[in-house]
Amino acid sequence: MSARPEILFPLFAELTSLDGVGPKTAQNMAGLGVEKPRDLLFLLPFSGIDRTIKASVQGADAPATLTVEVEIGQHRPPRNKGGAYRIDVVDSQIAFQLVYFHARGDYLGKLLPAGQRRVVSGKVELFDGLAQMVHPDHVVRPEDAAQIPSFEPVYPLTAGVTQKPLTKSIASALQRVPVLSEWIDETQKKVKEWPDWHDAIASVHAPENLGDLAAYSPARERLAYDEFMAHQLTLALARANRRRAPGVESHGTGKLRNKVLSSLPYKPTGAQLRSIDEITQDMASPHRMNRLLQGDVGSGKTLVAFMALLAVVKQAGRAS
Repeated sequence: MSARPEILFPLFAELTSLDGVGPKTAQNMAGLGVEKPRDLLFLLPFSGIDRTIKASVQGADAPATLTVEVEIGQHRPPRNKGGAYRIDVVDSQIAFQLVYFHARGDYLGKLLPAGQRRVVSGKVELFDGLAQMVHPDHVVRPEDAAQIPSFEPVYPLTAGVTQKPLTKSIASALQRVPVLSEWIDETQKKVKEWPDWHDAIASVHAPENLGDLAAYSPARERLAYDEFMAHQLTLALARANRRRAPGVESHGTGKLRNKVLSSLPYKPTGAQLRSIDEITQDMASPHRMNRLLQGDVGSGKTLVAFMALLAVVKQAGRAS
């Protein structure tokens, strides 16, 4: 029986339970290390696209991603199979073209009806001196312009996974995020000005500028702290579990240890003596010892290890 709290079950369901994720897409997401909805929460955007609405593409430093409101003009279907389908549009200052390849005319006719206005967003390039936007990323009615994020996050991809379906699946996973009790010390959280975990998860997937993508942004910094803390807690639990197992008690009289210490041409440091006492106590415990002795070169690790050895040396049938 799983010890996982029931409130977290939705985050560990199958990927196919998310919006827009079929079996093939779920299989391809493995290339991103994504196997459960939980993994999508921590697949963070690495860049972003400014999609703030501009008055015109006129004067833009092409190639550039731009968002403008246009009036739809004439549709120009391709003359040859596989050719470019061009649609004349005009913004507040200049005329340019929307270009599609391998597109159906009936679909484009409904998406971009002549004589109506649409907000389009995509990469604008110059071709033979004429500005054109090839396969716009977004096409919406002017009243729905708010559906286009002013700053759109860009996620890492892999074979068979494109930006739009991935973004949709992440949005679906975010809807499953529960509101959990805070586990970070409240004083530390206030000093660092970190958001709550639930807010941090939502924030990293909705950056408003490049600064929000930086490692030092409050939301990302908080999640990084969570990761380190979770790692340390896991190690602590593992150590505690290991220590509960029975071990062999080793009791020494301290006779040999005192003899060696008194013969040294120097006085051991406080850290060395403290390490010796702690290890000796661990060895005398009925539980298994799990300890790592760490120190710089010349810090006295050999002396400490030697003292531990003397605690289990048998002399004349008695522990010394």
